[in-house]
Amino acid sequence: MARPRSRPLPPRVSDPDIPRHLEPGVLSRRAELVEASIVVVPDASDGAHGRLSESVVRAEAVDRLDLTGAVLADVLVQDVSLAELHAGDGSWRSVSVVGGRLGTVDAKRARWDGVTLTGVRIDYLSIPAGTLRDVTIVGCRIGAIDAPGALLERVRFADTTVDEFDTRGMTGTDVDLRGLEALAFTDVRALAGATVSRRQVEAHAAALAGALGWDVRDEHAARSSR
Repeated sequence: MARPRSRPLPPRVSDPDIPRHLEPGVLSRRAELVEASIVVVPDASDGAHGRLSESVVRAEAVDRLDLTGAVLADVLVQDVSLAELHAGDGSWRSVSVVGGRLGTVDAKRARWDGVTLTGVRIDYLSIPAGTLRDVTIVGCRIGAIDAPGALLERVRFADTTVDEFDTRGMTGTDVDLRGLEALAFTDVRALAGATVSRRQVEAHAAALAGALGWDVRDEHAARSSR
């Protein structure tokens, strides 16, 4: 007799495969960089439609990093400080983002496979119509996540906070929210099938009841209306 499927399935994530010796690399539009140590500076912050693999990326006090349409594979993004990161329509595979501060992350229609965010502060993470598979978000502080129409598969949050999570039209499989402290979800119905804790159910009871069509009122209000 087959064993029952355990839920949720954990993300299948591995550290980026990066060689010990890296050559200095300069980011530029449509560049192809392999085994490179890349320091992003204001004059070399446009990597749109490029290809980065087996590399390390660092940036300090840069207003904007453009990785629109870029393909990243086995890349470590470490201790970056950016006002804007544009990564829409890009493909990230086996990418780790560790530490740092990001203002706005625009990742619309992006595809993330085997991506880990660890200890990152993000003001606004926008991933509408994106596809996130085998993604782990650990120890992060996020102001808002905007994910309407996104697809999440084997995504896990741990020790992470978010003020508002826009889940309209979002779909997910094996999404583990137990390690996420969220003040509000825009549409709790989009969380169908997600794994949550009893404490989270209690914290969002009013929103869950509203999604079921319940008319929730305080008891004292009912007594005073008699």
